[in-house]
Amino acid sequence: MRKNIITGLVIILLTSCGMYDNGELTGVKSIPWSEPTPYGMVLVQQGTFELGQAEKDSLFGINTPSKNVSISPFWMDETEITNGQYKQFIKWVCDSITREKLADPAYGGNEEYKITENSKGEPVTPHLNWKIPIPDARRATEEELTALNYLKIKDDVLGGTRTNTDLILYRYEWFDYAAEAKRANQLDAIKRNRNTDLNPAQQQTVMITKDTAYITEDGKVVNTTITRPLSSRFDFLHTRIIAIYPDTTCWVNDFTNSYNEPYMQNYFSHPAYNSHPVVGVSWEQAVAFCHWRTSYLNNALSARGQKVMEYRLPTEAEWEYAARGKQKVGKYPWKSDKTNSERGCYYANFKPSKGGYTNDGQIITAKVASYAPNEYGLYDLAGNVAEWTSSTWSESAYEDMNDLNPSIQNNAAKTDAYINKRKVVRGGSWKDAARFIQVSARSYEYQNEDRSFIGFRCVRSLIGDKKTSK
Repeated sequence: MRKNIITGLVIILLTSCGMYDNGELTGVKSIPWSEPTPYGMVLVQQGTFELGQAEKDSLFGINTPSKNVSISPFWMDETEITNGQYKQFIKWVCDSITREKLADPAYGGNEEYKITENSKGEPVTPHLNWKIPIPDARRATEEELTALNYLKIKDDVLGGTRTNTDLILYRYEWFDYAAEAKRANQLDAIKRNRNTDLNPAQQQTVMITKDTAYITEDGKVVNTTITRPLSSRFDFLHTRIIAIYPDTTCWVNDFTNSYNEPYMQNYFSHPAYNSHPVVGVSWEQAVAFCHWRTSYLNNALSARGQKVMEYRLPTEAEWEYAARGKQKVGKYPWKSDKTNSERGCYYANFKPSKGGYTNDGQIITAKVASYAPNEYGLYDLAGNVAEWTSSTWSESAYEDMNDLNPSIQNNAAKTDAYINKRKVVRGGSWKDAARFIQVSARSYEYQNEDRSFIGFRCVRSLIGDKKTSK
């Protein structure tokens, strides 16, 4: 009797939820969902457009390739990452180094480590107790003062002194879910090939390449790539150690026979430039920033059981799609095919004429959002600084790309040829002529190179679609 009552109650509950209807499949009702707008980002809705320059270049007579593609919705930073925002990354890493030194028994620390293991039972990076106090230097022991010296490093680098900037290292791990999901990389040999005529035991050994990094006893940072037979999911977990301080010497090295020492000394460190886009940051450093930004936010949200999609660099197709605005036509992010208004006001920060850097009101970079945004509310997608994308450079990219969320991405191994380490750069910069700030213009730079005219902004994939998001 009691069992029949309980069964009846379950049926009533399921019927009221629309999940039990005379034995017919009704499905599970969707939950209304509108992802909150991430701070400082705008939504770029899904759509289709012509990637590249569809018409022949009237000035040079060059036929450039194009491709009709579709892009999923995503969030994009309103502006390029500024010096002030990048400094937050550096301060966080410096404070982390200090706390690690305070916790290291070699420096007299007594804090406990929380040791965890991966799926193979191998120990992973210890997690420190972040509640430990930083001692007062006036009462600190000799060991603690050694650790506190790292705080001095932080003060120095943020104050303009370039001493010991190589010590500001960010170590991070990332899991290659796409590589793990590929059929050729399945741990179970039966799942690698669905042809049942083949004997799984006779299939070739799957070899994987894995990025790993460590610091030697003499303090040397080693980033390398190893190749070995596939053995577990751990093979898709990569480790990198990146020196994250921008290369301020780019202001001198990018321009021969030019006096740019004031920019080298002040552009990143002086608060007057905090709202200017960060430069002197390589593609590798930009990727490290994206990883930190993701983990920084997820750590704050973890107490509420929440997690966000990863921040990342945009693909070059996403970048151009956003730069073209809602109309998807024209040479520039604004509606006009001219670079200035009838009153002579320029729409972007670039080099209007040979040697005429100041004709647009700026001599180098401008504060972000100094010019009007495009239809999406995105600033400086033409000029100011060129921007890194996640895409690997290829002259035949448009022919090789898929037409759904196209991108060519190559995680170049340490031992790969240098030519394979070129990344697509978009948007043109403060030093470029008008032709190079057009939305279809493509260029490249090597992933470990840093320039005084290249910065970046982040994107984040949207959960859901435009019908359930605003």
